[in-house]
Amino acid sequence: MEKYNPHEIEKKWQDFWDEDETFKSSDDLSKEKFYALVEFPYPSAEGLHVGHPRPYTALDTVARKRRMEGQNVLYPMGWDAFGLPTENYAIKNKIHPRIVTENNIANFKKQLKSIGFSFDWSKEINTTDPNYYKWTQWIFLKMFEKDLAYKKEMPINWCPSCKVGLANEEVVGGACERCGTQVIRKVKSQWMLKITEYADRLIDDLDEVDYIERVKTQQKNWIGRSIGADIKFKIDGVDDELEIFTTRPDTIFGSTYIVIAPEHPLVDKYKDKITNYDELIEYREAAARKSDFERAELDTDKTGVMIDGLYAINPANKKQMPIWISDYVLMTYGTGAIMAVPGHDQRDYEFATKFDMPIIEVISGGDISKEAFTDTQKGTLVNSDFLNGLSVEDAIEKMIETLEEEGIGYKKVNYKLRDWVFSRQRYWGEPIPLVHCDECGWVPVPENELPVLLP
Repeated sequence: MEKYNPHEIEKKWQDFWDEDETFKSSDDLSKEKFYALVEFPYPSAEGLHVGHPRPYTALDTVARKRRMEGQNVLYPMGWDAFGLPTENYAIKNKIHPRIVTENNIANFKKQLKSIGFSFDWSKEINTTDPNYYKWTQWIFLKMFEKDLAYKKEMPINWCPSCKVGLANEEVVGGACERCGTQVIRKVKSQWMLKITEYADRLIDDLDEVDYIERVKTQQKNWIGRSIGADIKFKIDGVDDELEIFTTRPDTIFGSTYIVIAPEHPLVDKYKDKITNYDELIEYREAAARKSDFERAELDTDKTGVMIDGLYAINPANKKQMPIWISDYVLMTYGTGAIMAVPGHDQRDYEFATKFDMPIIEVISGGDISKEAFTDTQKGTLVNSDFLNGLSVEDAIEKMIETLEEEGIGYKKVNYKLRDWVFSRQRYWGEPIPLVHCDECGWVPVPENELPVLLP
């Protein structure tokens, strides 16, 4: 009896599927259509890992079942092939990244075919193909026309070795996840996509989609819509003010100090009035080596430096307040400054306790001698002058009304969601289809001249 050889059998049928184009979607409009889309892989030199066949196998099963049920199935595959690892490999080995990419794709494709996935290879795409990125450039131009793409100076995570900006997710323990180099914060001119323009729709339209509730909650928390007020705190002795966003303007009488981000321009603007400027810069440099995620972690030890020589005035009670810098406040969220209410915020409470600052109860119901009272959605205002005796809901409304009447604040909606950094600091990526004119500024390349090719 002939021995069964699975490799021969698999190869026989895989070759047949290729030649016969068995899994090619058709133009038969009489069939019900089914589109099975899975994330395209980044074709690295290492080849497939377990994270690739796991989802591909699951969707492959669905695609095969739908074909057997008579549906016209489109199950495509492609390559998300631009990126820094390929460029770094190319530089190290003195080979063009296009050749590296072609070799990696050939290996990936061979591996995927050997597994036997039912992809429609006639629909294969490659993001490094000018015929493909012509259309990503076209989309960018459309966003630029609608003021949804813009240039901005902003602090980013910067890897000095890779010479590239990193997302917060790419910074691990203060270091670049790719090369292990210590990351610093650096101000660079960036192209941005204005996704914040869609923040409300991204939340409100969740009612129109059939997602599980946990996913909807994650989406809402990620966007982080909050309604509150922007309040102006005058800086004592100078003709200037700090604008601060808070969701709880009702607690302003309990605010005993201000915290600003280490990168806040106030520090440099008044360096001549600040007596510990060098200490602030030293702290700023240490903060620059952390990602936004690390700085915002709740369970880390609270650090900071008080600014000697600058004080704010609480607009509610006219009392002088110290101004601190601390890395848990981010320039990329709100105005880069917060009013600290240690009686009713645990992080502010820990900070105030560590640095021996006043803690004032303004919402009754807890014991602030032991911890911050944070269950403050309900309760009655105390130690708050004209807000005393009001419910939280009424006090928020009354405080915003007072701020607007006195011209020192206004109601505002804020979001945790930030606009998307879209810049290309390196070679191996699709060129942005704009040219800079000294007289006209940024000018879009005419659509009939797309794609703009890599040099």
